[in-house]
Amino acid sequence: MNAHLHPQLKMNDISDDKDQSLREDIRRLGRILGDTVRNQHGDEVFDLIEQVRQNSIRFRRDADEAARAELETTLDTLTNDQTTQVIRAFSYFSHLVNLAEDQHHIRRTRAHLIAGSAPRQGSLAHTIEALYNTGHSSQQLLDFFETAQVFPVLTAHPTEVQRKSILNCQMVITRLLDERDRMQLTPEESAANDEALGRAVLTLWQTRMLRTSKLSVLDEVENGLSFYDYTFLRELPHLYAGLEDLLASKDAALAQHELPSFMKMGSWIGGDRDGNPFVTATVLEKTLAMQATRAFKFYLDELHTLGSQLSMANLLVKVSDDLLALAERSPDHSPHRSDEPYRLAISGVYARLSATYKQLLDLEPVIHPSGIAEPYATAEELAADLDIVHHSLYANGSAAITRGRLRHLRRAVKVFGFYLAPVDLRQNSDVHERVVHELLQAANPELKYLDLDEDQRIEVLIKEISSARPLASPYLTYSEETQSELAIYRAAFTAQQRYGKGAVPNCIISKTDGVSDMLELALLLKESGLLHPAEGRVDVNIIPLFETIGDLQNSAPVMDRLFGIPAYARLLASRSNAQEVMLGYSDSNKDGGFLTSGWELYKAELDLIDVFAKHQVRLRLFHGRGGSVGRGGGPSYQAILAQPAGAVQGQIRLTEQGEVITAKYGNPEVGRRNLEVLAAATMEASLLAHTETAPKPEFLSAMEELSDHAFKAYRNLVYETEGFEKYFWESTVISEIAGLNIGSRPASRKKSTAIEDLRAIPWVFSWSQCRLMLPGWFGFGSAVQAYLKTHPDNGLQTLQAMFKEWSFFSTVLSNMEMVLAKSDIGIASRYAQLVKDESLRNRIFPRIQAEHEATIEILKSISGQDELLAANPLLARSIRNRFPYLSPLNHVQVELLERYRNGDDDERVHRGIHLSINGIAAGLRNSG
Repeated sequence: MNAHLHPQLKMNDISDDKDQSLREDIRRLGRILGDTVRNQHGDEVFDLIEQVRQNSIRFRRDADEAARAELETTLDTLTNDQTTQVIRAFSYFSHLVNLAEDQHHIRRTRAHLIAGSAPRQGSLAHTIEALYNTGHSSQQLLDFFETAQVFPVLTAHPTEVQRKSILNCQMVITRLLDERDRMQLTPEESAANDEALGRAVLTLWQTRMLRTSKLSVLDEVENGLSFYDYTFLRELPHLYAGLEDLLASKDAALAQHELPSFMKMGSWIGGDRDGNPFVTATVLEKTLAMQATRAFKFYLDELHTLGSQLSMANLLVKVSDDLLALAERSPDHSPHRSDEPYRLAISGVYARLSATYKQLLDLEPVIHPSGIAEPYATAEELAADLDIVHHSLYANGSAAITRGRLRHLRRAVKVFGFYLAPVDLRQNSDVHERVVHELLQAANPELKYLDLDEDQRIEVLIKEISSARPLASPYLTYSEETQSELAIYRAAFTAQQRYGKGAVPNCIISKTDGVSDMLELALLLKESGLLHPAEGRVDVNIIPLFETIGDLQNSAPVMDRLFGIPAYARLLASRSNAQEVMLGYSDSNKDGGFLTSGWELYKAELDLIDVFAKHQVRLRLFHGRGGSVGRGGGPSYQAILAQPAGAVQGQIRLTEQGEVITAKYGNPEVGRRNLEVLAAATMEASLLAHTETAPKPEFLSAMEELSDHAFKAYRNLVYETEGFEKYFWESTVISEIAGLNIGSRPASRKKSTAIEDLRAIPWVFSWSQCRLMLPGWFGFGSAVQAYLKTHPDNGLQTLQAMFKEWSFFSTVLSNMEMVLAKSDIGIASRYAQLVKDESLRNRIFPRIQAEHEATIEILKSISGQDELLAANPLLARSIRNRFPYLSPLNHVQVELLERYRNGDDDERVHRGIHLSINGIAAGLRNSG
């Protein structure tokens, strides 16, 4: 990592010269980190880390067993202090490599644009060109945007191990790397940049990697808001501007057309109560206030700067009558601006927005307004005033000025409103059921709601939601749970009145398995003023979340029955006859395994498409995808395009979770690229879906067989093998993850070690840490082996044809390949040694190892590749360069786990385990 402490990459490792800059960045950062270690801790620590690094590289590159033996001996004999330094060095290096790779992606994208290369797949330019080339008209595209919705939704989950302080240090390093790329530096400037990088890396090294206290929900909110500062507030408006300009370049008639705000951010942070007792009505109120504060501060700052820029004088420009009226209403009476109508107008807008800020949040802007003004009632009023400024400039010879800061501010107001991001509410159906039971029994003690069957429940609920009579009484005392649930929905009602209807627009029901689950929520909304029986109107979307394999299989019948209920159909009409359905990737995977989960999700979508078409209801799918493949992760572009035809009807929502948020949106340019990918994929899936023929019947039949076999293999291991639960808890870091201060939500839904009760996030994260990645592949090898036995003549050929011709199947295999490439069965075997019961260990690990080997060989046979990731050299390079720095972390983690579990209560041991968790997660990037 100083002159030596960096990857010793040979030219045959990365043959293409385009990666030269990446190698240089990695070497530069490695050298600086090495110098930092030496300066801070001396030659002895530096030499130790260098010895570990060299042996790890020799073993990884050359399969040098002597290097492996020396590496293990060194790591096994480290003192606790030495262990901490090794973990920190290799962890921070993983973070720095991530930054270098992100910068290289930006560099290569810019190089293609500068060279005038053809638009790259996943870009809006590529998509728009493809649409025009296939005969789509401009009007068809405009019609698409009129009803389109693309909403990435940020969620807080207990695998985000990054502290915001670490992210801030990384942002500085990113900016300095970018400066080297974009500017031709003089020797003096280059030296200054190197010195600044040194300061930034030193600050990073001296910044605590771990939190000392557990995150609260509001801490998670604040962390989530930082990505608005970094990326969303500025990059989303830039994306819209780029898309509008792109359309104008294809059709001059669209030169001044402004698109609807079809892409917005969403959030679960502060509204997701499923299993999180710390999300309360008060927390929701504070969350929305924090979000609004961020939006107002941004608008006020932008208005202040805009006012300084719009210095045009009456004598030199003409202005519209509306602009003059806006200027005349300004409380700004400075003689210095009396002949500057645009400045007066902006000053007036600033004053009104300041008054709104004071009224809604009881806060004052840093720069005080020029006078007193009426507050805005809605964000739409603010947008209308900004539109007046725009139209006046455009109509009077200043069109170019409209395309700068004003353009982006106008778009920001329309996208983010006064609430920044819609906050979804989510709760488990079991909670709703108990609350409704209590409310009904309090009103009618003879009614035992929990004893009723589904038909009887539906009958009771329809009657209640159709009645304007309140069910809850202020004169009765209810349980704490019921009071809490009513309070949060009432807080949502107040939020809509305060910030706008879009502030809390969605209510999601976890563990939906029947129509009554939907109607129970409808009843609670009525009690909170969000459902209006007399008008047949509901002010939020009622969204079922189908999670387990059984729930997915039952989703279409549930929705079919629901749509047949006139009382619900009436409510749906008030929501533009559009119904959102959320599909759970994480829990269906934990329930049935990777292959079966993917297949049941696909089939559920097909069945839902038919049911929605039957009832003439617009389907909007909300994909509960996690960061890892075991939780529905993988490249978003391919995932969206792999949806069955008709599943993406111009509208899609999907969750962005855990450390993936940092990876995707921590860097502004990378963030904009990821947002662009979502928009492009949604357009293609909606408008070009007909270009891919439906899968052949033999493909569907083969997939059904594979799923059946994979389900049996997975369930047999995880739920039917005696002692597997114990094996999991002892062979992974799940116990230690549960004790980390990395989230406000408990790791399990109940106080138990049962896998059924464990949240899917720590389940997947734990398998990633020990490098098995089991939820992302287990069962596939057994499934194909069983399939080939019953189809010996043409089975392999069928699977190979599926891989080439069916995007769903090829995406499944591509994601599995990525997971397997990051796995390491040798390292996993060391974690298996943590299982104290030797007979248990010997019953389970060999099964996993055999399945791992079979899956890799079968995957290569189907794809026709000699090695994993042969068709993805960029990812292969990234993984190859990371492994030498991950292996020591895994080895040390196992050593520390052994010490800790054998009673070593040294705080340095406990801290070292948590540091290693952070470092391994950083190296893997999409582990949870």
